[in-house]
Amino acid sequence: MKLKVLVWQEQDQWCASVPALPGCHTWGDSYDHLMEMVKEAVEGWLEVASEQEEAIANEKTDRHGFKVINHSV
Repeated sequence: MKLKVLVWQEQDQWCASVPALPGCHTWGDSYDHLMEMVKEAVEGWLEVASEQEEAIANEKTDRHGFKVINHSV
């Protein structure tokens, strides 16, 4: 998978953002450290997205497509 990563420097920190993955940002003390952090950030983002997709797939809906929520009193 190829992703565009925006990289910039702010004072002594290297920063990165992955536009295709909303909220996927990270930083590092050096460029090499930043690249390690980008890899971890992307892997984490994809893992959470996969878990959320799985949770949505497991939600119960009624015959009209409405989410079924069970409340106990």
